[in-house]
Amino acid sequence: MGRLLAIDFGTKRIGIAETDPMQIIASALDTVDNNKIIAFLQDYVSREDVDEIIVGEPKQKDNSPSESEKEILPFIEELVKKFPNIIIKRFDERFTSKMAFQTMIDSGIGKKARRNKGLIDKISATIILQSYLDSKSF
Repeated sequence: MGRLLAIDFGTKRIGIAETDPMQIIASALDTVDNNKIIAFLQDYVSREDVDEIIVGEPKQKDNSPSESEKEILPFIEELVKKFPNIIIKRFDERFTSKMAFQTMIDSGIGKKARRNKGLIDKISATIILQSYLDSKSF
């Protein structure tokens, strides 16, 4: 069994989360500059067995696609080309940034650290991945 990765896509930074090899727990992995993400993933996949990459799917409250979807679709096409043996899936990411921010507050992270957008991106990716795992268990 390979790991699962989740991606919280952003035009500047991309948050990444991973599961353990048994696909039980999601953990924050890293935040990577958008223009370095493919190289990062190629390096990661060369070292770790990856079964799926879950890309966050931003939606409006009315369930319509978010504006950022036009940036994400070409990225997904590139993932499919670069990693033909890895399943690429989408998963609803609505409210993950707000949930990530609240998680930081609840865990006692100070105001200065909460301004770290990279940390928010990693936590958002972790929330996407854990939500995905939870949805598979039903």
